[in-house]
Formats: sequence, structure tokens, C-alpha cells
Amino acid sequence: MEYRYLGRSGLKVSTLTMGTMTFGGSEKVGRTEQDDATRQIDLCLDAGINLLDTANVYNAGVSEEMIGVALSENGRRQKALVATKVRFKMGEGPNEIGLSRHHIVAQAEASLKRLRTDVIDLYQVHEWDGMTPIEETMEALDTLIKQGKVRYIGCSNYSGWHIMKALQAAGARHGERFISQQIHYTLHSREAEYELIPISQDQGLGILIWSPLAGGLLSGKYRRDGGPKSGRHVGGFREPPVNDWDKLYDIVDVIVAIADSRGVSGAQVALAWALGRPGVTSVIIGGRSEEQFRDNLAAAELKLSDEERARLNAVSQPPLLYPYWHQTFTANDRLGPADRDLLTPYVEDFKRG
Repeated sequence: MEYRYLGRSGLKVSTLTMGTMTFGGSEKVGRTEQDDATRQIDLCLDAGINLLDTANVYNAGVSEEMIGVALSENGRRQKALVATKVRFKMGEGPNEIGLSRHHIVAQAEASLKRLRTDVIDLYQVHEWDGMTPIEETMEALDTLIKQGKVRYIGCSNYSGWHIMKALQAAGARHGERFISQQIHYTLHSREAEYELIPISQDQGLGILIWSPLAGGLLSGKYRRDGGPKSGRHVGGFREPPVNDWDKLYDIVDVIVAIADSRGVSGAQVALAWALGRPGVTSVIIGGRSEEQFRDNLAAAELKLSDEERARLNAVSQPPLLYPYWHQTFTANDRLGPADRDLLTPYVEDFKRG
């Protein structure tokens, strides 16, 4: 297992992270009971994974509780870094949601109790809260670090301007900055390359990827002519969304062709592609069974050739930015024809790569 620094910090994390959304879940996301969860954690720790990712909202805190039970035995807590998140509704009261100081501090205490630990290694804000001043959010996170209840902080599902606003708010008060962001980034969803990945590289943020197989759709098991009768999308779970099924299956065709030629699974090919992308620190893997985890773990050792990467990049190329620029110029009338003419050479360079 390879270990990489998480952003501009001294913390090293494994290139694969264990996701735990199935712990105590439903059929839609996969229901993992305690004994199976403990065995899966042992499997990942033995393979060299040192980061477990969860959230307080995953199955209303049950995921955190199950991690707490597993890590409290046989010295597992000393082998693992634990990342959790805060933002979403955790009760019926008006303050049981969001990123206010009240909610962040209360939920940090609740997560510590459920996880049976005295410190959260990486505390992530799960989504932007437009109703709470970002200064209040960053100060609350900074306080938790100073109190020794949190070691590092990160964000998840932020846009580029959200990230920059948060970093500016922290810097203005010489407070703790985010060291990472957690994003959705796959062969089918490469929009993060527009802003999120460049911002991460420029600002020194590590990148953690959630649902790198698009809920299993990039595993190679689902094809145009049908596939498994179970799985997140089959069960009605629509995250991450798929906006272009034809493109998805075009990508899967290439994944399967490479996988067959290498004698590996399609999931391993898709994961290996993500692990080799610029700026990526770690990819979060999950599964309903030990078999799925074992297969995903093998991706850490798979190195794709330049030719294989080129094939995958070509079939998954995201839309060029120029159509969006053109729409903006036309709709807002901010730039005239002469301005667009000035930009055209740069757009053509971008198209050529």
C-alpha cells in the first residue's frame, strides 16, 4: 500500500480509504451488520489501509457506532485514522442541522461518543451551509482543534468559490485551514477538473474521492444488455446521478476491454485510473461483502500503461468549457464579438490539449 501526504500537512494516508456508508444501512446502499463490519475493517487494516471514512448522518449515527465498537477491540484504534463529517439534519430541533457553532460542537461531541474515541482525526464539513457565516464555521472548527478533539479539518462537496471563501476566512484570523476536500470524481464525472482539482493543487488540499465506481456502475458488471439484479442504482439509490447513460456504457466498454486484457476486474481498472490522476490523494472504496473489498484492494497494485490511460481519457473526456463560456457571453452580453475573437486561440489550444 502506498501512502501520500494529505494536502499541505504532515499526515500520511493510504491511497485507498475504507468507506463505511453501508454499516447499519438499508438495502438501497447495502446493509452491513456489526460482525461483518468488524471483519471488513480487519481486512482493510491488514491490507495497509489506515483511513476510515464515515459521517454522522450515515444511517443516523449507526455507522459511527459500529466503527466505534470495532476499533475499541484488539488495539485497532491505534492502526486507524478516523474521518467523519457534519452538516446534515440529526434531530428535529431547529439547530439540529447546518454548520453553526452550536451544531458543529454538539455533533463533534456526539460523534466522539459514538466512535468511542477522544479525537477525530479528520473532521469534514459535509456540504456548504449558505445560512451560516463561513467565519463562524471556521472558528468553530478551529476551536475543536485547539481543544484537542479534532486533529485536522476538511470539506466535502464544496464548489471552488466555497473553498476559497473558507480558506480566506481561516487565513484572515490565522486559524486552521482545510487540508483536504472530498469530491465525486470518476471516469464518468470529470467536471472536478474544471476548478476543484486545480484549486486543490494550488491551495495545497488533498483530494479524497467518494463513490469512485459511481455506485458500482463503473465496475464492469453493468452493461447495455443488462447486469446484476442488485446494487445501489437497481435498488433505487440515485447518487451519484447519471446524466448520459450512453456515455457511461461507452466508458464501461473500454474499462472491460482493458480489464479482460490484463486479467483483472473492471472495478480495479476504474480505481487505478482515479489513483493515477493529478492531485488525488486517496480513493474511498466500499462494498457489501469481503469479496468486493478484496477485489477493490487489489487496485492499489495495478499500474495502467500510458496507452491504457489514453484510451480511458479519450472516451471519458468531459465537455469543453467553451460552450459554457459562449452561453455566458451571449446571455449576459458582457463581452462583444471582438472579445470572443481574442479568446478563440486559447480555446483552440485547450481543445488540442
